[in-house]
Amino acid sequence: MTDTPFQPRPLSTRLTTVLATPWTVTLMVPIIVAVLDPSNVTTIIAFAINALLGTLPYILFAVILIAGLKAAGAEAMIAKAFLGRENRMIVLAALFGGLAPFCSCEVIPFIAGLLALGAPLAAVMAFWLSSPLIDPPTLLITAAALGWPFAIGKAIAAVMLGLIGGFAVKAMTKGGLFANPLKAQQPKGCGCGPNPFDGKPVWAFWNESARRTVFGREFMQNALFLIKWLALAYALEALLVTYVPAQVIAGIVGGDGILPIGIAALVGMPAYLNSYVAPPLLAGLIAQGMSNGAAMAFMISGSVSSIPAMAAVWSLVKPRVFATYIGLGLAGAIMSGIVFSYVV
Repeated sequence: MTDTPFQPRPLSTRLTTVLATPWTVTLMVPIIVAVLDPSNVTTIIAFAINALLGTLPYILFAVILIAGLKAAGAEAMIAKAFLGRENRMIVLAALFGGLAPFCSCEVIPFIAGLLALGAPLAAVMAFWLSSPLIDPPTLLITAAALGWPFAIGKAIAAVMLGLIGGFAVKAMTKGGLFANPLKAQQPKGCGCGPNPFDGKPVWAFWNESARRTVFGREFMQNALFLIKWLALAYALEALLVTYVPAQVIAGIVGGDGILPIGIAALVGMPAYLNSYVAPPLLAGLIAQGMSNGAAMAFMISGSVSSIPAMAAVWSLVKPRVFATYIGLGLAGAIMSGIVFSYVV
């Protein structure tokens, strides 16, 4: 057998990999400001640091909660939502979607297992729509950046979008639209966690060494993940507040009416901001004149269309189901923005 010689990656590829990390971008922000506008570099750094420090208590609580859910094996409890009558499945799937302690790739084998066991597409769609919108860390980060009314409003919108989407797909399925929704081959598990159908939750996880190890690993991974993305978000928010004129934002997505909300939802779709970066940036946009309804629509449409969320749907179902997912997400974002603008 002939050994394949080592082929080093091109320098341009290695530089791109290094420079594309959130930490690098975060560090580059004050450096660029120091070069182009030295008088504002202290303002930018102080804004970002103060905002991050103010969020740390929320981050701590969030990582403890999610690490505890993972160590306890809460995935097994989530799977029980897909047992029983279809209407019950839809309701529980929409509710549990915001509690599922899955990483983005774990959602794929979890849903693949559900579909393989015959779970109705309507219940799966309810889970798909609510899951990327809210989870314990997102709820707390949103509350820290935008306040509890916004965080609670987003949580309610997530559940309502899951319910509306689930029952809409149920009606479409009865009409024969989704007779064969699945792709020919199901993807395999990604190996990043246990099968959610195995075992039962063990809430007193600290009594078992293996579960304590899971808790420690998940705590560190989630803490680093949240701090990494929030540091970037607050650095970008500082730039936004300092350099983007308020009248520009207010002219596009400010004021009352459906038009600013619809524009925000359409812009949010391709933005691909994860749920941890979006709240601080939206706080900056609101300070510059963005309406609350437009901010809600932007956040919901961006979460539904995030790359991990769309990848989970696209990898398992045919294009018409994927298109339905995107359409429901966009419509739900606009409706949520309209309702939120009148309530708040």
